[in-house]
Amino acid sequence: MKRASKKTSDIIARVQERIGHQFANPERLERALTHSSLRNPSGGNYERLEFLGDRVLGLCVAELLFSHFREASEGELSVRLNQLVSAQTCGEVADELGLHEFIRTGADVKKLTDNRMANVRADVVESLIAAIYLDAGLETARNFIHTHWKTRAFSTDGARRDAKTELQEWAHARFGVTPVYRVTDRSGPDHDPVFKVSVQIDGTKPASGESRSKRAAEQVAATALLEREGVWQANAGKNDD
Repeated sequence: MKRASKKTSDIIARVQERIGHQFANPERLERALTHSSLRNPSGGNYERLEFLGDRVLGLCVAELLFSHFREASEGELSVRLNQLVSAQTCGEVADELGLHEFIRTGADVKKLTDNRMANVRADVVESLIAAIYLDAGLETARNFIHTHWKTRAFSTDGARRDAKTELQEWAHARFGVTPVYRVTDRSGPDHDPVFKVSVQIDGTKPASGESRSKRAAEQVAATALLEREGVWQANAGKNDD
């Protein structure tokens, strides 16, 4: 095993403290924190670990849901699983752990905005799960996942469907029409735009949403209309912890 620099050793120690696991082989943790943009990393990057961590996370979360929601259908379990293993949820866990302080990237990635780095932070969480699994086995990886996913997994509103799909089915059932989405504004630079989208259903007032992609803005708008019409409870899906 190569001898780590003092700076690297300090980073490893701080991350281990935050995640609650001491690595038998710290090189695994170092690799889990290394993005492919870093030139000539001595220990490689996290891409292969990310692949494995995604599967370990999926298994442990599926197991958690299966044992807790005993009356849930396969469809409901799938919706919950997809939400819990999404990049958004993984990114939230990364932010809670403050992993952005320790990710090793090349200069080009360092220049990206926080929102553009969201997927990188999510990838690192999956890589970290794989590193823990390889270092100490499935039970230790499961404990880490339970620590950071259990409250989210047991949320009563965790089975929310895709907002656009939900809105389309509601609009068809209630009014016999299909929602119409329209971009009403676009601001910001070309590399980091912000889109404002309006959704219209004949028989209701339009609703709008903003995000950094048209698709995401459509989801925000659809959610706003569903909540306003009482189809979904307002602010459901947000954790207070």
